[in-house]
Order: sequence, then C-alpha cells, then structure tokens
Amino acid sequence: IHHSVYEGQFENVMACGMGKMEWPDGRMYQGEWKENKMHGKGEFTWADGRKYIGEYVDDMKHGYGEFHWADTRTYKGGFLQNQMHGEGEFRLATGEVKKGLWDHGLRIRWL
Repeated sequence: IHHSVYEGQFENVMACGMGKMEWPDGRMYQGEWKENKMHGKGEFTWADGRKYIGEYVDDMKHGYGEFHWADTRTYKGGFLQNQMHGEGEFRLATGEVKKGLWDHGLRIRWL
C-alpha cells in the first residue's frame, strides 16, 4: 500500500505553513498550506511533466500563476478556481507568444 507523505509545519494536527506533499502517483506540491489545503504560494508538479507555479486558495489555482505543459506550452496569468481567467500570456509549442483574455478556462480572444 502506497501512502501520501507530508513533510512540513503543522498547526492543530493540520498541515499549516510551509510543507511538501508527495502522492503515490508521482504528484508533488511544495509551498504554503492552511488547514490541510494548499493555500498561498506553491509549486505543483505532475509525473507527466506538467507544472504549476503560483497562488492557491483552498486547494485551487487562484490568483497569478504559471502553468507549464510537458510539450513546452506555457500560460502565465490569472487563475480563478483552477481555471485560466482574465488576461494572460500563452506560449505555443512553436515558441510563439500571444496575449489573450480567458473566462473560466475558455479563451475569449487574443489581445
């Protein structure tokens, strides 16, 4: 049986402050925690090469962040409840960079 492993600060028997969590499937989060939830600034990586560096609120990507796909595409900009939201910069796998506007994960238009 594989278990998740948390190393870091605790408060009232909950992850709070700075810490690192590793899951059996290869995911890892290192950053700020509040009441057992990712909350504040941190970095989340997936076993397939994806990575998110940015702000979290209650376990969700929320605020400013950078999402990197394994194929070199990147998005830098706003997030709202785990989805790209507001203005952001998208780098295509070709290296071309475009600015755009997103609404709850959907691209509305290029700017």
